[in-house]
Amino acid sequence: MGFIIDGKIIARSIKEDIKEQVNSLRENKYIPKLAIVRIGDNSSDISYEKSIVKACADVNIETEKITLDNDIDTTKLQNIIKLLNDRDDITGIIVFRPFPSNIDENLIRNTIDIDKDVDCMHPINLERIFEGDYTGFTPSTSKAALLALIKSGVELEGKKIAIINRSMVVGKPLAMMLLSNNATVTICHSKTKDLKSITRSSDIVITALGRAKYLDKDYFNKDSIVIDVGVSLDSDGKISGDVDFSDVLDNVKMLTPVPGGVGSITTCVLLENTIKAALKQRTLI
Repeated sequence: MGFIIDGKIIARSIKEDIKEQVNSLRENKYIPKLAIVRIGDNSSDISYEKSIVKACADVNIETEKITLDNDIDTTKLQNIIKLLNDRDDITGIIVFRPFPSNIDENLIRNTIDIDKDVDCMHPINLERIFEGDYTGFTPSTSKAALLALIKSGVELEGKKIAIINRSMVVGKPLAMMLLSNNATVTICHSKTKDLKSITRSSDIVITALGRAKYLDKDYFNKDSIVIDVGVSLDSDGKISGDVDFSDVLDNVKMLTPVPGGVGSITTCVLLENTIKAALKQRTLI
């Protein structure tokens, strides 16, 4: 049986440090506050929002939820973000993606204040990642996947790692982070030929397809370390990862569950970025 990487345990240790920093800020009469902007009522977005609100409450970070209709246009969304940019009581801003087709994502990414961009959407913040500068914000999901490996004692140097995702939200920044740890990275996507041969020959597989139980044991070998970032609903309407957990667990070395894996850590990384934003805005770092 493979080892289950428990994201909740990793998240708990991160939260303890965050809570100490928040309490220190509060002692100095500064209350960190995260603005959460959600468009529509996608079930995974609602689930993520709930987890963020709960995690923030656990560490004494305040939240403000802004829920918008799917038919909102780019200009109106920009105006809402600009108002949040200008508010002194708002420490960080996260806008859930993917956006509806009527929203110009590039314009929204460039609208958010780079010093409140706790989900690392702005091109300038992303550019820093691609230059190997990790002093600013890091994409929450990408860093969470990395932490799942590091906190589990996995050595990355020299390892062959396959990432099944090429988005700017997960795959590309994660590839840069892994390269900085001297791993050899292959980015896979929907057009990749013979995906099974790539994943089976890799030491580590990180998947963010968003296709429930798409990957079975045939995609891995007995020494595979599998980080499942995907979240979607299976045929029974239950939250599932990309990996068929019950089929794969006994046939790999390590595996993250969904839920209870990378998602738990992702929320904590967002909180870390919120505290980093608070410290920067108070010129404490």
